[in-house]
Amino acid sequence: MKMKEIVEMSTDELLTKRRDLRQESLHLRLQQQSGQLEQPSRLRLLRRDVARIETVLSQRARQTEKQ
Repeated sequence: MKMKEIVEMSTDELLTKRRDLRQESLHLRLQQQSGQLEQPSRLRLLRRDVARIETVLSQRARQTEKQ
């Protein structure tokens, strides 16, 4: 997911997307532990997407505090 796509999403959409990505990450980690994970790089991409979403959410929170 690109940063431009994330910035264009609403806050509610971002919160939902973050929850979904964290849930998918959990499932992938469980697969990794059991040795069934086919794409280990997917975990890394999910972590980065969650971090991007967290960044946008914190920026928006700071902007609303200033106003």
